[in-house]
Amino acid sequence: MAVISYKCPNCGGELVFDPETQKYKCGYCLSEFTDVEAEQANPKAAAGTDAREEEPSEAVVYTCPNCGAELLTDGTTAATFCFYCHSPVVLSGRVSGKYLPDRILPFAIDRKEAVDRFLKDVRKKFFIPRDFFSKAQIEKVSGIYFPYWLYGGSFDVDYRAKGRKVRTWRAGEMEYTETSIFDVERKGDIALEGLGHNALQKANRDLMESVQPYGIDDLQPFSMGYLSGFLAEKRDMEWEVFAGETKDQREQMIQNEMRSTAGEYVSMTGESLDVRVKDEKWSYVMLPVWTVTYQGKDQKIYFYAMNGQSGKISGDFPIAYGKLSLVSAVCGIAVFLLALLGGYFL
Repeated sequence: MAVISYKCPNCGGELVFDPETQKYKCGYCLSEFTDVEAEQANPKAAAGTDAREEEPSEAVVYTCPNCGAELLTDGTTAATFCFYCHSPVVLSGRVSGKYLPDRILPFAIDRKEAVDRFLKDVRKKFFIPRDFFSKAQIEKVSGIYFPYWLYGGSFDVDYRAKGRKVRTWRAGEMEYTETSIFDVERKGDIALEGLGHNALQKANRDLMESVQPYGIDDLQPFSMGYLSGFLAEKRDMEWEVFAGETKDQREQMIQNEMRSTAGEYVSMTGESLDVRVKDEKWSYVMLPVWTVTYQGKDQKIYFYAMNGQSGKISGDFPIAYGKLSLVSAVCGIAVFLLALLGGYFL
């Protein structure tokens, strides 16, 4: 298994992808490079994507190419940091061969902005424990590329239904209602793109799904360098797992689209849909998420996530029951005093 890192061609420092400039930046000499320039300066790193290695499922030890420290990773970690020298490293075999992503959506929000948004959001929530946004907790905010499967295709569609229209009018003192039933038929070609599924079993699926959608128009051809400076996970679920669910989603989306073009009806009944697949494709992509975890006093792990492209936030927040009890007690005392004052004046 190759452990690789991207080096600055000017000073030999570590190159890290910068979401703000969309370039690779050296933290030592502050030089910036495009992805093409970074790949040309690191041909061995770029060549790592061509390797075809089968991955073990258990934890494995690798050696940091900068300081020689041993890195312990689990079976799905694709990019990480050296614990000792903090150099970003990519485990090339985890993103090669059949695990080589088709495309990647680079981070558009850098760490500083992610932390600022995190603090702005949680500080508005009075009943969150203070250590949830302490300095130690902020240091845990991490940018992670999560593996996703995207589905799309084009389809020939026949749609049939019964449409009901109702007309009401008055003549003198009488009110009349006319109900008309129409045969509705629609035919068309429909293209769908971007039906996504989280491809990692160990991730908090509800949380990761909750920060969608992503603007898939900004997907880029995969380059190993985008992982430099971030964490990344390799998929451990294949698209076949989602095939049935995706078909149901596809049928529902197509039916809604055909219904919306059928005209204005009070209701549609007896709907039937015939979908013929012209072509379809699954793409393996990596999508950016800023996330932080917190272990509460109840030993539960709480997750906070932010879409690394749009900034959409989702969280499972702990509650400071001490604060809650204090506020409840204060409110109870206030109500009691108001009741006494009310009785006094009466």
